[in-house]
Amino acid sequence: MKQAFRLLILVPCLAIFSVSATNYTKTPSAPGTGTYPVSKPERVWVDSVYQSMTKNERLGQLIMLRAHSDKSAAYEEDVARLIRTYQVGGLCFFQGTPEKQATLTNYYQSLTNKLPLMISMDAEWGLGMRLKETTISFPYQMMLGAIQDNTLIYDMGKEIARQFHRIGMHINFAPSIDVNNNPNNPVINFRSFGEDRYNVTAKGIMYTRGMQENGIMACAKHFPGHGDTNVDSHEELPLLPQSRERLDSLELFPFRVISQFGVQSMMVAHMAVPALDATANLPTSLSPKVVNDLLRNDIGYQGLLFTDGLEMKGVTKYYKNGEIEARALAAGNDVLLLPESVPNALAKIQEYVNDKKLDTVQIERSVKRVLLAKYRLGLRGRQAPIDITNLSADLNSPEAIGLKRKLISEGLTTVRNEATLIPLKALQNKKIATLAVGNPVRTLFQSALDRYAPMEHYNVGKNSTAAENENLYNVLSTKDVVIVSIHDMSQKAKNNFGLSQNEIDLINNLAGRQKNIILTVFGNPYSLRYFDSVNCILECYDEDIHTQDLAAQAIMGVIPTKGKLPITASPRSKFGCGDMTISTGRMGFDIPETVGMASATLNRIDTVVQRLMDVKAAPGCVVLVAKDGKVVFNKAYGFQTYEKLQPMTTDDVFDLASITKVAATTMSMMKLQSENKIDVKQTLGANLPLTLGSNKETMVIEDIMAHQAGLLPWLKFYEATLAKDDTGKPCPSPEFYRYDMSADFSIPVANRLYLKKGYDEEVYKQIVTSELRANKEYKYSDLGMYLLARTIKEKTGLSIDEYVQKNIYEPMGLSTLTYNPLLKFPLYRIPPTEIDTYFRRTTVQGTVHDMGAAMLGGVSGHAGLFGSARDVATLFQMVMNGGTYAGQRYINQDVIKYFTTRYRTSTRRGVGFDMKELDASKTATVSQYASANTYGHTGFTGTCVWADPDKKLVYVFLSNRTFPNMENNKLNSMDFRIKIQDIIYQAIK
Repeated sequence: MKQAFRLLILVPCLAIFSVSATNYTKTPSAPGTGTYPVSKPERVWVDSVYQSMTKNERLGQLIMLRAHSDKSAAYEEDVARLIRTYQVGGLCFFQGTPEKQATLTNYYQSLTNKLPLMISMDAEWGLGMRLKETTISFPYQMMLGAIQDNTLIYDMGKEIARQFHRIGMHINFAPSIDVNNNPNNPVINFRSFGEDRYNVTAKGIMYTRGMQENGIMACAKHFPGHGDTNVDSHEELPLLPQSRERLDSLELFPFRVISQFGVQSMMVAHMAVPALDATANLPTSLSPKVVNDLLRNDIGYQGLLFTDGLEMKGVTKYYKNGEIEARALAAGNDVLLLPESVPNALAKIQEYVNDKKLDTVQIERSVKRVLLAKYRLGLRGRQAPIDITNLSADLNSPEAIGLKRKLISEGLTTVRNEATLIPLKALQNKKIATLAVGNPVRTLFQSALDRYAPMEHYNVGKNSTAAENENLYNVLSTKDVVIVSIHDMSQKAKNNFGLSQNEIDLINNLAGRQKNIILTVFGNPYSLRYFDSVNCILECYDEDIHTQDLAAQAIMGVIPTKGKLPITASPRSKFGCGDMTISTGRMGFDIPETVGMASATLNRIDTVVQRLMDVKAAPGCVVLVAKDGKVVFNKAYGFQTYEKLQPMTTDDVFDLASITKVAATTMSMMKLQSENKIDVKQTLGANLPLTLGSNKETMVIEDIMAHQAGLLPWLKFYEATLAKDDTGKPCPSPEFYRYDMSADFSIPVANRLYLKKGYDEEVYKQIVTSELRANKEYKYSDLGMYLLARTIKEKTGLSIDEYVQKNIYEPMGLSTLTYNPLLKFPLYRIPPTEIDTYFRRTTVQGTVHDMGAAMLGGVSGHAGLFGSARDVATLFQMVMNGGTYAGQRYINQDVIKYFTTRYRTSTRRGVGFDMKELDASKTATVSQYASANTYGHTGFTGTCVWADPDKKLVYVFLSNRTFPNMENNKLNSMDFRIKIQDIIYQAIK
């Protein structure tokens, strides 16, 4: 039954592949022979070039040399000498840099007479396999084996093909289609798609398609199958003692299938396989029975055949150079990869020809296969030089990084998830700790987890002491959840995959005392054999920086996990294990390309912000962009003041000013409306007794929130509390203020300035008794929001700061959204808003800038809220989610729809929310590109937040443009916030 199911998985892949088979231009044994068609132009060209070549030039085409771009000039000249002398067919590049490799390729290509070189690389997981420091490494094939959507493997092959073209290469020695069924395999292992022949075959085909349909030759390896060996063929000749029946059913299966669907080349391994050829110590690469009889005749493969590296000890231990190459050609191989000595090889080949050990017809076939391959790769004449300009940037494109992150996220495997710990929910109710094992310093994984909730972090090296371990057991057993991660592992079985016995014991002993462990393994899945005692495991396959980031997001429910184990590691970690987890809608982090935006366009924001700072519209700012629930741009610019002493950071806590109206008051009103504790269609008097008998009593709450209730814009409450100093300048009156807190002067207005107790009631009295405007046309007003804050307290018994904190901010984990931030954060995290010379006579920093809110102790419905860009964005993401976040509902969806819909005939206001102004004759509120449904708010201190539900876009801009003087209006007059928003929309592809 299982076999039938796996065939069903493979068949669609093969069906898709067969439709495109004609695009593969399968290579025949020679023009006019073999099983695959060769066009007349191809045949004519191949025959013509072959006839024009000397015997030595023909043999040279069968040689592929090793080349590095990180060696000395003498080394480079030695390679050049071999090219000039022997006119070799190609090069295989290894370590170096892209720029140097491209430069050398240009040079080496210039040295050929008739035909360009075929440039190749062993790049199973992309260029980063060889150019490690400067190019992208995609996931190892073992992680790819966990992915359930094989179209992603095609996409990777396509992207690798693009990169190969850009750097002037033609052949990738990939994919490895070895079925790895030996956990202790020292050479294949993580380089395999896994232990299941169907999975390996399907993914091998898709990887091949991705490359070949985009002009790069694939090479299936290592024939006849290297997955069940316990010896590295780089060091020794491996023995594969399996029966012919087992080989046919397992090792040979992927090669038989992929040969039928157009893979353009294969690589023959150095192994001893008695069931195929019993000759003692004869590598398969040198065996006519394996290459000619089995691969060419039985399987029927007529494509290009490469030997594995001929300098490897799996072949050199029993044969001398020269003889190796001659035997390899006699066995049926076409290209001699990395011969130790070209002169010795060519001399011995000629000797074999003279002694009738090597048929010249076979040489002709091999040469013509190489020529046909070159024709089809476009290598028919002088090659245009590779352009070095922007080479690294082109290779490391944001799109490629986005694809890598997609592959990782799809491969992450929740091996088991007892108690459903993944994803973590209700973080505010949990005491969470992390333990990084194998790394004594804070890891990227731990830092990524920090973005979601307060956690205690612990780190230990590989060999912690018994006392240290015991202390960890005691501390961590008191936590609700412990996220354990294993770092600095090895991909090889040798030395327990890099795990010390202490690490293994530490984790298992901890699992015995603390049941709620999430074990996160940043290494080989075969290491799971040691952790059957752990009930929740996330397998991550390697420790790449993107893997650590995405693993944290998976645990926190930002992304789901879909991967399935591609191998069996233990009784509890078997092939196919993998619980699919869900995304809870928690805000994530990614690069713009993953959500269809262009990094290059978004980076133009830098120019606008630089101009903003140059003209002193603000000393600095933070800009955040989130799309599809992911933060894709979050950048701090400049400094908190023009003295440039404290840089802005993305974690800074800003005075949000009138964003308070939507982020605190409107959120609270929507929450109460959802719970049927208030109805915004009712009057204020029906909900706030303070207004009974006043001209505010009959005002409808939604009219107030839409700024259409006839209220005055604002009142200067503070002016009545001022005196004048000796110079005639205003200063706080001693009648109302003291510089030290006391029972009678207890309302904090600024740092070391306290208002007379009870004066806050005077503020409300002035509002309630204030005049009304002559009409109820739209007029922006703060006064209604004061009264709504009192209404919230009347209905709940909690002040607005207490209510919104308890019911929204704290449950959502929005730790920076707060009133009176100095109670929670150090001063340096809070940019100052003004040097106040007209009221408080001090630098306003950490207390609210708005004068009225200050006189209420910093807590009001119109101003007073502080927060970071990330928390503001997260709050609006919840609204855009329809009122849910991280699996929890906060506000009913229909309530959100009502509040974020334009109010009656208004052209720009919702209920509480500002919206895009639709009247072209009036001042624009947002970018011209924003949808009509965009809602949000701006703030006097130089802030804004806008959510576009049509584009699933959140934009946050935070600054302290009022510093040092609030009269500075350049941010508004020069439309910097809108100009930035324009760029954001232009970045959407």
